[in-house]
Amino acid sequence: MNESLKTLEPSGVWNYFREILEIPRPSKKEEKIAAYLLNFAKEHELDCKQDEIGNILICKPATNGFENRKTVVLQSHIDMVCEKNSDKIHDFENDPIEVYIKDGWVRTNGTTLGADDGIGIAAQLAILSDETIEHGPIECLFTIDEETGLTGAFGLKSGFLKAEILLNLDSEDEGELFIGCAGGKDTVITLPFTLEPVAKGFKSFTLSVSGLNGGHSGDDIHKGFGNANKILNRILWESSRQLGMRLSFIEGGNLRNALARESNAVILVPEANVEPLETLVNQFFTDIKKEYSVTEPNLKISLTASKTKVDKVITLDDQMKLINSLYACPHGVIAMSQSIANFVETSTNLASIRMLENEFLITTSQRSSIESAKDDVANMVRSCFELAGANVTHSDGYPGWAPNPQSEIREITEEAYFNLFLSKPQVKAIHAGLECGLIGDKYPLMDMISFGPTIKGAHSPDERLDIESVTKFWKLTLSVLKWIPLKG
Repeated sequence: MNESLKTLEPSGVWNYFREILEIPRPSKKEEKIAAYLLNFAKEHELDCKQDEIGNILICKPATNGFENRKTVVLQSHIDMVCEKNSDKIHDFENDPIEVYIKDGWVRTNGTTLGADDGIGIAAQLAILSDETIEHGPIECLFTIDEETGLTGAFGLKSGFLKAEILLNLDSEDEGELFIGCAGGKDTVITLPFTLEPVAKGFKSFTLSVSGLNGGHSGDDIHKGFGNANKILNRILWESSRQLGMRLSFIEGGNLRNALARESNAVILVPEANVEPLETLVNQFFTDIKKEYSVTEPNLKISLTASKTKVDKVITLDDQMKLINSLYACPHGVIAMSQSIANFVETSTNLASIRMLENEFLITTSQRSSIESAKDDVANMVRSCFELAGANVTHSDGYPGWAPNPQSEIREITEEAYFNLFLSKPQVKAIHAGLECGLIGDKYPLMDMISFGPTIKGAHSPDERLDIESVTKFWKLTLSVLKWIPLKG
């Protein structure tokens, strides 16, 4: 399977990436990829250990003449975001990821690719297995559950690593070196509801919003993409006031760190308002299509008659509590940095809406490079839902990674990039969360940098990996390893 990758260079990286695509590795279910890594270490006779939380460390001694270099740890995460289009049949716990090549990109058909961070894993394995690469002592750290909770980085203990320098291989823009990242936290809402029988004379419909780009709630939050939950709710809010709409079911979005691409609801209106509802939805589609004409050209809004009988609706009071709260809930960029040009400082993502047995479950996530601003926007979200009587909880969150102006590894990586490609890389911070913040919290003297190949559409079925950038990523990694400074 995925034979097309066999012709690509560097062959070591692509061959390991091809093997990784065969191994299911959803967040919190990384047993198969962990077993693969442990077996890899055994086959190559490399020292290996696994900590209590499940992180794996594989170590390789220095090549001849490089024994006195500082120890470097290369780090990636072994889980992947599992997103697919609604019409795609795929079992992420058992099925391999199938890819094809088009226009210089590795792509999939309707699922996430897992290049985030499968390509980082592949680079590590290619380095560990190649005896011709020059490097000092290296450690390769593979962390678990980065995508849904940074569990591996949270559970990492001081003393597990010996390295003084960390190369995080989880960035997604070739030509950019990252020396800082935002911190984040989740805000989770449960809002109770009660059902009641449908009154006579109502007709039911399924209302759907689809075709949006989705994407990473950190990297892509500033790109003007639509949020399917917010768009759907605008129609619910208006139709409830104009047409007496009643809500029976709602579901939208998926993962906390992904922008909602699809959202749908089962709604009912009096039979006399069927035609006005169709007119309202058509007008909304025209208006919203115009609003997102540049960023969301594939936006779809559909209204179809329900195929099954609907006999229960949410009470009107509970319905309005939900719709008003969702309308008021902020989503998107809250503030831009005052010190870094064109850098998002603070944002929030209305990620998902689910209906449980007797309550709505609403998941949101907040990010900021300023701790107080992160707390402020989380409380902003909290206040919207507490006004409706919801129960709101915050996760502990994770720290940001403050840029180090004296970073030695930054200077080395910048110089290596220029020498290889005769152009200067951009040095910047990233609004997405990187594990560097948590690792730096455990290892405060660790000198860190993050870089990687170009990945677009991460966390969505449009995820794709630029082939040429993988070559440059590989060359840069090897050059940096070659120029790691001497100990002491």
